Amino acid sequence: MDAMPMCGRADDYMGAYEEMIRETATKDAPWYVVPADNKWFTRVVVASAVIEALADLDLAYPEVGEDKLKELAAAKKKLLNK
Repeated sequence: MDAMPMCGRADDYMGAYEEMIRETATKDAPWYVVPADNKWFTRVVVASAVIEALADLDLAYPEVGEDKLKELAAAKKKLLNK
């Protein structure tokens, strides 16, 4: 059974849906329209969107200075000696 109401206004519903997506999506908060009629494909689309979003964050490990490394080594040594 189709989720779209079959009361002769399907085109109106689809038009409103498309307009809502178009008018509310932004670069910082995009919409991802994912087809849900095929589980494996849905999962591929979602995984791809997540991977792309994470890659766009351009994450990196913080740089740790020499002083902090010595402090961490001392703390580790203290913990291992307990």
